[in-house]
Amino acid sequence: MFKPSFKHMSIAAILAPLMAAGSAMAQAVDAAAAASAPVVAAAAAAAAEENPYGLGALWAQGDAVAKGTLLILVLMSMASWYVIFTKYAEQSKLNKQAKAAQESFWSANTVEQGKDTLQEGSAFRFIAEKGLEGASKHTGLLGAVDFNEWVTMSIQRAIGNVQSRMQDGLAVLATVGSTAPFVGLFGTVWGIYHALVQIGISGQASIDKVAGPVGEALIMTAIGLAVAVPAVLGYNWLVRRNKAVMEQVNAFGSDLHAVLLGSAKK
Repeated sequence: MFKPSFKHMSIAAILAPLMAAGSAMAQAVDAAAAASAPVVAAAAAAAAEENPYGLGALWAQGDAVAKGTLLILVLMSMASWYVIFTKYAEQSKLNKQAKAAQESFWSANTVEQGKDTLQEGSAFRFIAEKGLEGASKHTGLLGAVDFNEWVTMSIQRAIGNVQSRMQDGLAVLATVGSTAPFVGLFGTVWGIYHALVQIGISGQASIDKVAGPVGEALIMTAIGLAVAVPAVLGYNWLVRRNKAVMEQVNAFGSDLHAVLLGSAKK
């Protein structure tokens, strides 16, 4: 029987078929990669494509009414947050002024000296000045008015002025909180109207004809609610803080009234 002998075969002769097979496999892999490259590129392009029903599309494809509605909602939101932050700063400042008045005003020998210890622009200094002015101007025709009532009216006018300033801007929050949902609802109705127009023009209620306008309508509704909710919560929060601050102002006015009456009797 014939037995093959590998004794006389060279290493190069043995490796040559293996190298050829490896080269052929590499060429096949390269060909497969080249064939799949357009598919991968198309998938990447599809992934990078922007959402046709997002906020960008709403602004780019919307008409003047849709853009105007969106701008109104944005302005209402900006106004609400501006009022919330500014009124919070004013209330914090008034709380600090109340602490300063409690610490320095009542330890003075006279109302005039106590007034001078308060900071310029302080609401409590303003009330003290008006109280002193009312007590010192109780002459002429005003002298016919009871001194107690006249001083009371002077202090109450000053307190009313402070309260009016503290309430400035709250009407903006109330207006935004009550109207923003309806502005968003208007955008919703307008978007549904566009959807119906698209259906009428195309003659078929396909998803690609309806999804854009309906998505626009839903976005408007969501924006309207997002604008209204912070305005309502901010309004209630600031009104509650205003009440606490004004209690301190009213207490200061009552004490000042009693001191002025006591000083007049001496």
